Amino acid sequence: MESYYLDWANLLLRWLHVITAIAWIGASFYFVMLDSSLEPPGDREARDKGVGGEQWAVHGGGFYHMQKYLVSPRKLPEHLHWSYWESYSTWLSGFALFSVSYLWNASTYLIDKNKMAWSPGAAIGVALAFLVVFWMVYDAICQLFGRRKNGDAIVGALVFLFACFAAWLACHWFAGRAAFLLMGAMLATTMSANVFFWIIPGQRKNVAALRAGQPVDPVHGQRGKQRSVHNTYFTLPVLFAMLSGHYSFTYTHPQNWLVLVLIMLGGALIRQFFVVRHRWKLGQAGHPWPYALFGVALLAAVVGWLKPEPAAPAAAGPAAAPVAFGEVRKLFEQHCYTCHGALVQMKSVRLDSAEGVAQHAQNIYQQVVVTKIMPMGNATGMTEADRALIGRWFQEGAPTR
Repeated sequence: MESYYLDWANLLLRWLHVITAIAWIGASFYFVMLDSSLEPPGDREARDKGVGGEQWAVHGGGFYHMQKYLVSPRKLPEHLHWSYWESYSTWLSGFALFSVSYLWNASTYLIDKNKMAWSPGAAIGVALAFLVVFWMVYDAICQLFGRRKNGDAIVGALVFLFACFAAWLACHWFAGRAAFLLMGAMLATTMSANVFFWIIPGQRKNVAALRAGQPVDPVHGQRGKQRSVHNTYFTLPVLFAMLSGHYSFTYTHPQNWLVLVLIMLGGALIRQFFVVRHRWKLGQAGHPWPYALFGVALLAAVVGWLKPEPAAPAAAGPAAAPVAFGEVRKLFEQHCYTCHGALVQMKSVRLDSAEGVAQHAQNIYQQVVVTKIMPMGNATGMTEADRALIGRWFQEGAPTR
């Protein structure tokens, strides 16, 4: 019964997380696009008010006129729209989902004893440390180098190198699927921490200064924009990490950390294409096509690298005897009953009866033979010969007698 309620918690939290993430990413992408699309104001009145850029847009049958002030307007309106609950809700729902899906069952989902024989408590502690330590190192890099000459390039290079090290460490310490997700959670935590510790507090200080009739320190706006731009480059890598759990050929590769780094880099380059594209349209930057070209080429190279070797033709010989259900049932008993038997039915799947096996035969084939996701982390040591036997059984019609 516990697994049934955990499955519902997983489903509902995943649904909530996707909804809030769409709201946050949509708002983030919109404001980055807006900031890159601003043109000098067309009338003197706007310039006299301190408007540094404006954009005219049409959407949903209406016309919109967006303006950005260089530092701040002379007078604030009574009501201001703030964008922060999208970020906080996304992180809170994501952390809850991570806890239910991975931390609650650390022995099954987080630990790969072939890599590190953690205790569940140690694995949970180290996983949480990834979220905190990466943020602390990233934040220190930004504060030390962010305002120097060529600071953005220095920060970008150092953060990328540290992310590569974190990916290598995660993939050598944890189960591959968990390591990929942990990297996504780590970057997403940094994104939300940027909002919580820097962007919103800086905006609050500016608002308080304006309300009090005091001059606004432009550093808060500069720092907030810097962290917002960092967040937009983290977004596509985070989304890949969150989706990768459905594609075992990525996280089960012997060099899975490098697979993760290369695909994340490709995503960041593609995001850069869209960021620069708006400035290029205004004649403020060169054509951004090299970013998209290099990003797509990098992804294509990974696709070619991971391509499996073609299967060798079977040697001529007597036809193999049909696979008896008894042979397959022994494999299920050895590898599957712990999570899908009489005591526990993860995902409401039970395989200790012929009826249950028949009901889930297609899913068994997909999870065990095609994607090789199950057994989770291959904790029970299922061999390729075992998977081939189950594959033959399914191809022969998945008999249960």
